[in-house]
Amino acid sequence: MSIRILIVDDAPFMRRTLAKLFDEKGWQVVGEAANGNEAVAQYASLTPDVVTMDITMPEMDGITAVKQIMSSHPAARIIMCSAVGQQDMIVEAVKAGAKDFIVKPFQKDRVIAAVEGALKK
Repeated sequence: MSIRILIVDDAPFMRRTLAKLFDEKGWQVVGEAANGNEAVAQYASLTPDVVTMDITMPEMDGITAVKQIMSSHPAARIIMCSAVGQQDMIVEAVKAGAKDFIVKPFQKDRVIAAVEGALKK
């Protein structure tokens, strides 16, 4: 089964890193977004199986984007990505509907486990 993923992060390097990891697993990256506005628009048109969502981004942050996506797509599976030390924001993201979170710098096994876990929720 090919898992369809939308990667949302304002850093091109982070998007490339995740895309490479997902590609190695045989999962399909259907889109990339650099901010929350792009994420909300792309989610609606692509309806991916899973979204990896950065918290801190320009224009619209990840938590606001999660709230907007979940309001119109309550079955969305979103995994938050955050730097160390953003625990309060992670809690807020989970309350908003995120299924899991991964901490940067990423550990490959943890990212894969988070995606596979989100698909079961």
